[in-house]
Amino acid sequence: RFAKVPELLSVCWLDIYGSINGRLLSRKTAYAAYIVFKLVPDAYGLDSPYQKGSVILGSYESANHVSLQPEESSSDDEEAEEGREGRMRSREDGWLEVELGEFYNDEGDEGEVEMRLIETDELQWKHGLILQGFEVRPKK
Repeated sequence: RFAKVPELLSVCWLDIYGSINGRLLSRKTAYAAYIVFKLVPDAYGLDSPYQKGSVILGSYESANHVSLQPEESSSDDEEAEEGREGRMRSREDGWLEVELGEFYNDEGDEGEVEMRLIETDELQWKHGLILQGFEVRPKK
């Protein structure tokens, strides 16, 4: 954990990038990469249909649409909503997370695992994202 974390105040262009060397991860293991964050009460602009999460390892890329804001829904099953791909879910530590993508670390020799959250097409105003960082975990 970090003592200080960045907060997105007001921007139109969103591009958050992180990486980890594949050699630091267990070999022959499937992983998922997550962005870990919080939202201020008046957060907005973080649910663009052009917002993309991606994970790249070597020539492999896993990408999907992600939203960092709660979805307006009439569903009574909130857990099912939270579990959907690209949707945020609450963590036990009080933070939120969204899965950006998956990858398989074969021998650990394919270089850097690149994780990214990007939205540079719609350019609507975004505000209120507090970023803790990226997290990589073995798939269950």
